[in-house]
Amino acid sequence: MTQALFSIENLRVAYPQRGGENLTWAVDDVSFTLQPGEKMGLVGESGCGKSTLGRAAMRLLPPDSQVEGKVNFQGDSVFDLTPPQLRKFRGEAVALIFQDPMTRLDPLMTIGNHCLETLQAHSPELSKQQAKEKALATLEKVKIPPSRWNQYPHEFSGGMRQRVAIALALLLNPKLIVADEPTTSLDVTVSAQILQELTRLCGEENMALLLISHDLAMVAEYCDRIGVMYQGKMVEMGPTSSVFGNPQHEYTRSLLQAALHIQAGEDNFTPIRIEETPILRVSELKQHYTIEPNFIERLFKGEGQTIKAVDGINLDLYPGEILGLVGESGCGKSTLSRTILQLIPPTGGKVEFLGQELTSLSRQEVRASRRQMQMVFQDPHACLNPAMTVGQSIADPLFIHHLADAAKAKEQVLWMLEKVGLTPAEVYYQRYPSDLSGGQQQRVAIARALITRPKLVICDEPVSMLDASVQSQVLDLMLQLKAEFDLTYLFITHDLWLARFLCDRIAVMNGGKIVEIGPTKEIFAHPQHPYTKTLLAAAPLLARV
Repeated sequence: MTQALFSIENLRVAYPQRGGENLTWAVDDVSFTLQPGEKMGLVGESGCGKSTLGRAAMRLLPPDSQVEGKVNFQGDSVFDLTPPQLRKFRGEAVALIFQDPMTRLDPLMTIGNHCLETLQAHSPELSKQQAKEKALATLEKVKIPPSRWNQYPHEFSGGMRQRVAIALALLLNPKLIVADEPTTSLDVTVSAQILQELTRLCGEENMALLLISHDLAMVAEYCDRIGVMYQGKMVEMGPTSSVFGNPQHEYTRSLLQAALHIQAGEDNFTPIRIEETPILRVSELKQHYTIEPNFIERLFKGEGQTIKAVDGINLDLYPGEILGLVGESGCGKSTLSRTILQLIPPTGGKVEFLGQELTSLSRQEVRASRRQMQMVFQDPHACLNPAMTVGQSIADPLFIHHLADAAKAKEQVLWMLEKVGLTPAEVYYQRYPSDLSGGQQQRVAIARALITRPKLVICDEPVSMLDASVQSQVLDLMLQLKAEFDLTYLFITHDLWLARFLCDRIAVMNGGKIVEIGPTKEIFAHPQHPYTKTLLAAAPLLARV
């Protein structure tokens, strides 16, 4: 029998404990092997130990973590590698693609310098020109044009940053890629392109892939084998077709049921009352950015390049409806949402909310209007202060808008924690964001947005970090709260099945413009624009398994 490329035997991992806390195994007695060229998916709810497993494989755990068991790569113990061996191992042997690209990117370095630094550290024999050519070719694979070589991470959308992180992982042609939610922030077309590229490379280079994801349809489409994790344990493993076709464990069955529930697209739709006055009216809204040229570019090209992130958007949102905004990463969805909220002033156009023109208000008046207009960000770190407890973070908007005293605020926060599934609420109330998994942090962010009982909630990929079962719970919760508090949602997503499940109407955005808008059923049944057709064709469907 040939030697496994990578193997984990009886692995147990516990993170450093605070004084008095009982030892909790984040990964508990997990074993599996990966052969060269094999593609294995690892699924499970947020907090189940998937990411911990990936970090243990790379020896990226905090120093005081307790680790038992073995991790071997090509027969050698990863835990016994010396610092020089470990540096070579990371990147050349195994590459890790993180869920959050900013854990990999330095905000002070250009994208080009990220690539050159990686190649100079591991392939010093390459000339600077050879290194740049290789880097540009790799960036091209993930659809990043050469014109963005001199830009910084903050000039990229979340999805574009993730494409850069994936390119950096591919630069050194590793033998194993551990991809931890690599396409969470990417639209279906780019996800499909990148995973097709990854799986093609696996075949050509005999490279193995460990794909950690909560997206069951994606794992079903791209992986040969699947492992299901629950509460630190591997509860089911086998060929993808047999696990999905005949799941043995109760948790696997619940995951599949939840994913199929979302894909089924049940009729949650409210008839759109077009004769009503819109709650939000966006007219000819523009958000243009200029990329400042460097000295050489200024000599030869003159003025900087203008990026039209939002380019003349017209949009009406009616009371009580859910409008979905879909499109590829970098198309301007998040920029549009931030411009609507006046978090960034528009280049041109108008935003009317509840009959009030927001672009002409003072900063104080805009701040007051946000009591009625809240946002759930894609990344919960955007609204959670690491120095504040969960209870303080959720209560904060109540104090900002003078809606409750301390006692009343605590009562409302505990109620909201129950609503978003963080129980027992008293325990989560005292915790800090660092104590929570990514999915739990996002639930806190949703609770924080809803605590002021706003009229309009702008949701920017609010469930993209959650597994299928929790996604389903949170989406059902959002529908329940919508009815209970007469909410209106602008729901930004790259997941078409989520949009179909939740939204009354869908607006398709591409290149800063809305190219198609209409009732959800019509968009799915009779897409008119070529880009909409491309999006629908690329969306992975669990029913194909």
